[in-house]
Amino acid sequence: MKARRALLYVPGSDLHKIEKAVRLDVDGIILDLEDGVSANRKDEARQIIAGALTTLDFGRSERIVRINPFYTGRAEADLAAVLPAGPETIIVPKVDSPSILHRVDEILDQAESTARRAKNSIEVIALIESAKAFVELKEICQASIRLKGLILGAEDLTADAGMTRTPVGTELLYARSMLALYAAAYDLQAIDMVQTNFNDVERLTAEARQAAELGYAGKQVIHPAQIAPVQKVFTPDEAAIERAKRIIAGAEEAAAGGRGAFSLDGEMVDLPVIKRAQSILTRARAAGILD
Repeated sequence: MKARRALLYVPGSDLHKIEKAVRLDVDGIILDLEDGVSANRKDEARQIIAGALTTLDFGRSERIVRINPFYTGRAEADLAAVLPAGPETIIVPKVDSPSILHRVDEILDQAESTARRAKNSIEVIALIESAKAFVELKEICQASIRLKGLILGAEDLTADAGMTRTPVGTELLYARSMLALYAAAYDLQAIDMVQTNFNDVERLTAEARQAAELGYAGKQVIHPAQIAPVQKVFTPDEAAIERAKRIIAGAEEAAAGGRGAFSLDGEMVDLPVIKRAQSILTRARAAGILD
């Protein structure tokens, strides 16, 4: 599992910002061809992204490209321009039907074959940002073996569904919960919505903490100042890791003695608690803080 605690959007038309982003300690960098690029610079942005992917050292950061929606007629050309440069992951916006991911699969299959890359080595994350997408969510989650995550597009969703967007985000609690549950059911990572006020660290942290409690693996960010607080929230702390280790050790001892449940610090530990401990250790390894 890849660590996707914070995924930073960078306009694909701004090479200077891309050069700054690759020097940041962030799990993933999203080179954006959609909302972050004006219509008259989208063709230019494709070439800038392809050049950046080819020449810049992204360090540990995942190299991600967000293409334009297929209904714009730009998606195929976006993929044709950036895939030869070797991105690790493609974010597909406005996924409201499994057929969109089927089409992406066809294009990526051909690109991998042409470049002699391993089949299914290019991963896909789907942006879920319309009411129809939530109605089709079960089918979308099963549409492609490449699909590794779901992103909540809160601003587009609220506009599409006629919701009133509020600072506390109560109107999105159902959608956030639903997306997290479907992601868990199909072994996908759930990535939370953007907090557009990048000056309010307190609100950002509270929103990220709620997402983590709902089961999200990470959050989209739009400013370098948001990276550290978000990644901290989605990283298990030392106390949680040590307790998880003790739970796993206790579970192994109990299993050796033919017991399914056991007590630890006066509390009963059974299979759901053990699974949570395993999840904590998996996330700690993905974050690079545990061997």
